[in-house]
Amino acid sequence: MGGLITLGIVLLIVLGVIIFFVIIYNGFVALKNNINQDWSNIDVLLKQRYDELPKLIKVCEGYMQHEQKTLEAVVKARSMVNSARNEDQKLQAQNTLTDTLKSLFMVVERYPDLKADAGFRQLSNRISEIEDQIADRRELYNASVTIYNTRLDQFPDLIIARTFNFDSRTLWKIDPVHQQDVEVSFGQS
Repeated sequence: MGGLITLGIVLLIVLGVIIFFVIIYNGFVALKNNINQDWSNIDVLLKQRYDELPKLIKVCEGYMQHEQKTLEAVVKARSMVNSARNEDQKLQAQNTLTDTLKSLFMVVERYPDLKADAGFRQLSNRISEIEDQIADRRELYNASVTIYNTRLDQFPDLIIARTFNFDSRTLWKIDPVHQQDVEVSFGQS
């Protein structure tokens, strides 16, 4: 009788440990899928921005004949996005595209007729709206990645993570250039 009780206790402990590890494993799967969903949500917005850019460039071309370098930089950045293969390349390409868009909007300031054009205003407002949504989604993505990466390093989760090859994910980082102070000049040019 005592042997059966001991065997029952051992089986309950083993079952409890197995259930505990299954819960941890399922938690990692859920976090990983949340990160993938967050990335997909960003991708939807990035695709919308990608599709809107040719329209914006077409509107700008007629007005900005002397600003070919800026327009070419936007087109080149857009093609970089298309050719990016891994997560790091995609992040870098998207950051480059964001930079070129900022340059484009800065150049547009010198063209009052372009700024007054209804088509340009509509497209630039749409792209600005998409940029705001992308920033919000990047924040959510980074929060999910941080939770996931933190759990990868916590005990006992790290045992499951290493056993089943759960790898850390990369946070969406901005280019260090964007962390520098902006020089503002109100002088006449």
